[in-house]
Amino acid sequence: MGLVKVIKNKAYFKRYQVKYRRRREGKTDYFARKRLTVQSKNKYNTPKYRLIVRTSNSTIIAQIAYSTIEGDKIVSEARSSELPRYGIKCGLTNYPAAYAVGLLIARRVNKKLGLDETYQGVEKADGEEFFVEREGERGAFYCVLDTGLARTSSGARIFGVLKGAVDGGLDIPHSSKRFPGFDDESGEYDAGTHRSRIFGEHISGYMQSLLEEDEESYKRQFSQYIKEGIMPDMLESVYSKAHAAIRADPSPAAKKVKKDGYKPKSFKKQRMSLQQRKARVAQKKAAFLALQ
Repeated sequence: MGLVKVIKNKAYFKRYQVKYRRRREGKTDYFARKRLTVQSKNKYNTPKYRLIVRTSNSTIIAQIAYSTIEGDKIVSEARSSELPRYGIKCGLTNYPAAYAVGLLIARRVNKKLGLDETYQGVEKADGEEFFVEREGERGAFYCVLDTGLARTSSGARIFGVLKGAVDGGLDIPHSSKRFPGFDDESGEYDAGTHRSRIFGEHISGYMQSLLEEDEESYKRQFSQYIKEGIMPDMLESVYSKAHAAIRADPSPAAKKVKKDGYKPKSFKKQRMSLQQRKARVAQKKAAFLALQ
């Protein structure tokens, strides 16, 4: 047998350093996180706020957070599961829902900080480019977008949340290059295309075409819309009413009060006393001897 070079020798393993747990799990990009969280020393202990956006198969989550040595602290949070309160009862993971979540988190954090009257943002969504300008003594709430490990593709739902937050009055550095309606070849941004996405025109168009071509598929794919009595031509009014309702009351729902004597469900086996264990052993012995 020829010479086999040992690549990972004793010296390699002596110097091997295990990566952070969340890197091993594939949950955190620490290269990006460092740049999003590390604050300049001359700013002392000023928090560096992030708009964290995460999507799953059933929910869109937006949080305003800042990092400390002990861990991240959440300032405010909004989820698409809250949207039924505002009239959006189905389609909680699409682009219009993402915009509504962004609007909700923006209005919620502005109300919490007493900036909701000063920075109203865009009261009627039109898809146009909008940047918050300073008014009075207090500036708008500033934060940066944290997309995590998600692909930042053009037209992604993450940017729907971003647009909703900006229209809600938050100061977030961004450009329109990743919004629906931006043309790479001409370099121009069509606000009308983005507005149609915000109000779900692409969904209503597909619903209408499916209803005409294959009614069985329509009933199967849009069963929740049918259950709620939502027809293709009603979507825009549903979303516009939801935007108005969010602006009217962005506060989170009150927590349910637990009843007296409430005990959470526990599926863990209860610890037995010494007397119970001895009785169990005696019972097993008796059962075994009875079979002899």
